Amino acid sequence: MSDIYDVLIIGSGPAGLSAAVYTGRANLKTLLFEGWQPGGQLTTTTVVENYAGFKDGIQGTKLMAEMRGQAERFGVEYITKDVTSVDFSKRPFTVKTDDQEYQGKTVIIATGAKPRRLGLPSEDKLWAKGISACATCDGFFFKDKTVAVIGGGDSAMEEGTFLTKFASKVYIINRTENFRASDIMLRRARNNEKVEILADKVIEEVLGDDHVTGLRLKDNQSGETSELKLDGMFLAIGHIPVTDLFKDQVELDKLGFITLKENTMTSVPGVFAAGDVSDHRYRQAITSAGEGCKASIDAKKWLAEND
Repeated sequence: MSDIYDVLIIGSGPAGLSAAVYTGRANLKTLLFEGWQPGGQLTTTTVVENYAGFKDGIQGTKLMAEMRGQAERFGVEYITKDVTSVDFSKRPFTVKTDDQEYQGKTVIIATGAKPRRLGLPSEDKLWAKGISACATCDGFFFKDKTVAVIGGGDSAMEEGTFLTKFASKVYIINRTENFRASDIMLRRARNNEKVEILADKVIEEVLGDDHVTGLRLKDNQSGETSELKLDGMFLAIGHIPVTDLFKDQVELDKLGFITLKENTMTSVPGVFAAGDVSDHRYRQAITSAGEGCKASIDAKKWLAEND
């Protein structure tokens, strides 16, 4: 039993690291799988200004490094490898990497979600250099600027309307003339004097060398291309939960997010989930950290009752 961990945590973003701080501090033997690119989505951002406790903001990479060091201080062990498979069919649970397997009495899944992208090389080049998938996180940096929101659903309308608090002009660009947004959200965006909706437009290229300067658009009806000058672009075309590993292990909803049964418990007793992997609404670092805290407390309680 000395080789069996009390808690295995999969994921090294705010949810996973917050959970690790709590399980480590509770003297639970904890192993965290941080993958080959530790830190989660915050490592792709620049300054984080909406995480409580940092009045001048903090670099995303530095925040993750601080959280990692805090958990390490409480004895949490780390594996810098990707998880290749899991087995939750029996206890102790098994988590495998490419060359080794590990066993745990409980598991906390905190693999997060990734924003759906357009798939353009220029998009990759300019990510976090004017391109974002979180208006709440990065809208402040575009005060008195011109920005575009990509998408046609409620999220795009909500993000676009929110950005008018900062930006002087907001374009909402949809690839068809049909919007998935509800009537009320679409009407709210259209009635905002700072918003202009461009329908039936496809983005062919994000322009700029070291920062977004505009978009090259193609009109679906005429086939003509045009350039739109702006300072930033926000994607609102959905998020993809990182749950491929767990499809046959825990219950997922129709969008692929992990379904929670009781608090942070998944459909498998002893397996918990926290952060964006089970949250398709808030998707904030601070809410993910809170979910990690909750999952660790739930795991500790479950161990006390079932170990």
